[in-house]
This record gives sequence, structure tokens and C-alpha cells, in this order.
Amino acid sequence: MQFYKPSKSIEEKIRSWALELGFSAVGFSGTDLGEAGSRLASWLEQGFHGEMHYMANVLRSQPQALHPGTVSVISVAMNYLDRELRDVLEDADKACISRYALGRDYHKVLRGRLKMLEGRIRAEFGGFDGRVFVDSAPVMEVEIAKNAGLGWRGKHTLLLNRQAGSFFFLGEIYTNLPLTHDEPVKNHCGKCTKCIDICPTGAIPAPYRLDARRCISYLTIEHHGSIPTEFRKPIGNRIYGCDDCQLVCPWNRFAKISIEPDFSARFSPDETGLVPLFLWSEEEFNAKLEGNAIRRIGHERWLRNIAIALGNAPHSEPVVSALKTRVSHPSALVREHAHWALMQHLR
Repeated sequence: MQFYKPSKSIEEKIRSWALELGFSAVGFSGTDLGEAGSRLASWLEQGFHGEMHYMANVLRSQPQALHPGTVSVISVAMNYLDRELRDVLEDADKACISRYALGRDYHKVLRGRLKMLEGRIRAEFGGFDGRVFVDSAPVMEVEIAKNAGLGWRGKHTLLLNRQAGSFFFLGEIYTNLPLTHDEPVKNHCGKCTKCIDICPTGAIPAPYRLDARRCISYLTIEHHGSIPTEFRKPIGNRIYGCDDCQLVCPWNRFAKISIEPDFSARFSPDETGLVPLFLWSEEEFNAKLEGNAIRRIGHERWLRNIAIALGNAPHSEPVVSALKTRVSHPSALVREHAHWALMQHLR
């Protein structure tokens, strides 16, 4: 199929529209993911994916099979760091929440903008076919973004950019447009191992290798069952995700503050006290976190996570009293973690 070639290139137009829609970077790549498929298979064979069985979908490394007719991928990035954020990791009475989850659910924000971008492309170029992805299907987004020149894969496995660090979301449009593909950029991690050294649970056993089963982000978000006892103390007051490997990365001194209002923090440091959050009813949890990514884990795992944080919090009567309210909770998962936490204070 032949596509109309305007005086301004297709790539220039798409890039311009994407930036107008609030994306911070745009790149174009092909469908050949090289050795990414074999690396994924090796990672899966070692069981590093834990309970994330969807990672084993073979279509992850086959864009053309996932969306037939795909010859190019439009990869976008959107900064999410909020300027008002203060670190609460050192305040053990407060909940530490991963930066990306402080604002509106990024799935909704990015998908909406990508659909708008897709609509503009469709209206401009006859014969266009495309499909939008934002963590909604088996897509190797970091590998694709790397191939599109948006950055390189850091030793913590996240995408890094020299001008923006790693505090950004990724999204894709698989398309049949024969776009000119960008060149991958050079890896700039050098000999640095700060992200590996800082991990509280040793979840990065080797450069560019993540054992999700040990990762605090996985344990507090993806893992559905009991959190292994060996990781409860290292989790500290992290109740949803972990940013340690990003915060220590030298390239994040260049991280950009987001201009997207939807990513403004909904939690102020004064509203993250562990005890009040632990006492939320399920109705309060659903109401207060409507439109937020945290709501996806549900009230049960919310209580599980906060119970661990309370077990690690300084001893106080409010902490002990709060834990006692959950030791008879209908959920065995909540009871187990509340009991563990209470024992940390009654020894």
C-alpha cells in the first residue's frame, strides 16, 4: 500500500502532534526485537517473573503477530515526577509510595493521549492502521523504546535517558505506516552499580537482570499472597512500590518535572500517616483512591502492605491499637500480616 508523502515528513508531523499532546519524547522503530526474545526466555526459565505469568506470552517479542500488519512502532514517553513531592522514606510513621502512583492512574492518561494521537494520524494519512498499548498487552516497551532511540536499558532494567533520567511512562502505537526508524542510543551506565548496591532486598542479582520475586515493587503490587518474612523488614515503610534504584541513579539529576496536572500528587506528606491509612474501610479505600493506580491492588493487599510498614514503625500506642483492629479481620492474609506486625511491638 502506498502512503501519501507530504512536504513535511510523516515522522515530523507525528512528533509535533505528540509533543502538543503532552508527551516528552517520541521515537520510531521497527518490529525486529533482536535477541530480546531469547533473553526473555532465559529470564522466565529462572523463574524471575514470579506470579507474573502474563510475561510468558510469546507475542511479547513478536509485534507483527500481536497486531498483524505492523511494520513500525511509535514509542512515546511522558514525564511524571511531581514538583511538590517530598521524600518520606526516612519518616517511618508515614507511608512511602512510589512516585508514579501519586497522581492519576497513568494507564488512563497515556491511553487517552495516545488515542488522540492515533486519531490525528488516521485523519491525516489514508490507509493508516494502528493499535495503542499502555501496559495493556504483551509488549516489550523498554526494548521498543530503546530501539526507537528514547534511551538505553539501565542496569536496573528501566529505560534511562541522558536528558530525563527514568521518571517517565512509556506507551506505544503499533502501525502499518512505513516510518523512518530512529537509531538506538549508546549505553551510558559505565561502571556504575549504585542501583544494584542500593536495593534493600537484593533484587538485581546482576546488571540488567531483575529477580521480581525479591523486588519490593513486585511484592507490594503484583504479588497476591503472603509476603515472605525475609523481606518484611527490608520493605520498611514502602506500602506501594519502591523507587530506590531510580533515586540513587546519577542520571536522575536530569529528571524533568511533569507539566501534566493529572500527575500532581494526590497525597501530601501530611496525609500519609500509616495509622490513618490502615484504618480506612474498604469503602473509604475505593472512594479516596478512585482514578489512582493504587486502587488496583484492592483493600486486602493495601492492609497487608501497611501492616508490614506498621510492624517496622516506631513503637507507639496508636500503632499497636491500629494493628489490634485487624488481627481478627475476615481475610487470613490481613490477619497474618497484622499479627506479625503486632509481634514486632510486643516482644
